[in-house]
Amino acid sequence: MVTIFILNSFIIATIVLIHYEILYRLSTIIPKLKIKHRFRIVVGVFGALIAHSLEIWIFGLAYYFLNRSGQLGYLTGNYDGSVLDSIYFSYTTYTTLGMGDIEPFGHIRHLVGLESLVGLLLITWTASFLYFEMQRYWDNQ
Repeated sequence: MVTIFILNSFIIATIVLIHYEILYRLSTIIPKLKIKHRFRIVVGVFGALIAHSLEIWIFGLAYYFLNRSGQLGYLTGNYDGSVLDSIYFSYTTYTTLGMGDIEPFGHIRHLVGLESLVGLLLITWTASFLYFEMQRYWDNQ
């Protein structure tokens, strides 16, 4: 149980730091762009999409390797053990869509629950960031 706690903590800390760094970099880059503000927001949206996709891939790779270890749980259902199935499961978990065609068993379930919570928080953080960026310039017009 200690192993899964340490592993989950490391994965989540990595994800949150990646998200922070990307939003921080976007906040410094967006004002310097020599384009119309509406296109600056588009850059912010695409940057956020890249951040979320990278984070989802990290979770997906964690599921892939945890499933292959055979000791910390496994995924079953419409799951063939491939990296792409692990990424698909991660997308549905991160976005809290939860299709239900792949089910976690064992200690891996803890990471699945944490991914849903982290996904909700980071998507909300991104929405707040983009709202702030829009307000920064739209109030002046």
